[in-house]
Amino acid sequence: MAKIIPFNGLRPTSDKVSLVSCRSFEDYTAVEIAYLLDYNPFSFLHVLNPAYVNPQKVSADKRFKMVHAKLNDYKKERVLIKEVNPVLYLYQIESKNSQFTGIVAGTSIEDYQNNIIKRHEDTLEYRVNLFKEYLNHTQFNTEPVLMMYPDQEDISAWINTYKLNKPIYNFSTVEKEKHTVWRISDVDDITWLCNQFNQIKELYIADGHHRFASADLLQSSNPTGTFESAVMTYLIAESNIKIYEFNRIIHDLNNHTKEDFLDLLKHKFNVKNKGQQLWKPSKKFEFGMYLDGEFYSLKLKDKPENSDILQQLDAQVLYDLVLHPILGLDDLRNDARIDYLPGNQSIVAIKEVVDEGEYEVGFMLYPTNVEEIKKVADNALIMPPKSTYIEPKFMNGVLIYEI
Repeated sequence: MAKIIPFNGLRPTSDKVSLVSCRSFEDYTAVEIAYLLDYNPFSFLHVLNPAYVNPQKVSADKRFKMVHAKLNDYKKERVLIKEVNPVLYLYQIESKNSQFTGIVAGTSIEDYQNNIIKRHEDTLEYRVNLFKEYLNHTQFNTEPVLMMYPDQEDISAWINTYKLNKPIYNFSTVEKEKHTVWRISDVDDITWLCNQFNQIKELYIADGHHRFASADLLQSSNPTGTFESAVMTYLIAESNIKIYEFNRIIHDLNNHTKEDFLDLLKHKFNVKNKGQQLWKPSKKFEFGMYLDGEFYSLKLKDKPENSDILQQLDAQVLYDLVLHPILGLDDLRNDARIDYLPGNQSIVAIKEVVDEGEYEVGFMLYPTNVEEIKKVADNALIMPPKSTYIEPKFMNGVLIYEI
């Protein structure tokens, strides 16, 4: 049964939360980072990258220690304050088209090891080791792992009632998102929520596989037991998760002419030229394609009949029938000939990068659903790389879990 764990959260004072909070470091351009660091002395980017002037001249270990030191500066300056007692949080993210509400809590590394917390993505050893060292030196994490739990009527009703209380934070971001956070400090509320999750058999990682694997590695390699055996997690009901596809853009046609390429596709797909119509798939086993200034629909002629779960995934179908045999792509993680665009971007973005000439063809996929993710995880399988882009995305610096 799943365990959730209250923790002594470290967080900004309410007057500074909108100034402290930031997106993931990788989401910013160099110009944006320079601007924020120059004009916002409270941005958590100062903590995440204190060596921003000459980061290439600073070793990873030294940079991580500088991150830890900068976090301590924020604590000493009372930019960040720590909860006196262990708590949970209720966190809501609202945008123009979506609303996500979940519980921020620690989840158990032991549950991860015992497959109560299940995963569907592969991890890269070097990234796991790098983030393990990051955790070891900085001793905190501010990006919770996004975790799905099966919809529970009692938890949903409790959340709706609890949202009537006064939040500790209510702020907006430049991305036009509204963030509202409630602290759950009452012992009875915490006990009730822990008991509710203790009746749930399985949790599923939606996003953050490397973060959980790194925490597991750190805890397992620390014989003195001084590190926490939990990971900060944002727990959201399955029905509240938004899953987008990752679309594929490829630099070349692997020495095929356009005509030969289309002929090869017709062996497995019904190919229809859609001209300038911005066409994207509306169901499984359909694919959109943009090539030489025109959109195409590709509809699979023979749907997979075997029970192999992976063979039923559109990302795997496209790889097996097009990307690998025709375009000669082997390693979807590392091949420089392929890149990816998340499906929350308009397909116009695919048209633009292909029209600019850097890429020759783009493919649009139909999104994977929750049940497919769960089937893969339940069978201890791994989805193809870049199969899903999942929202919500959490802000850095709002809630911090110290280890």
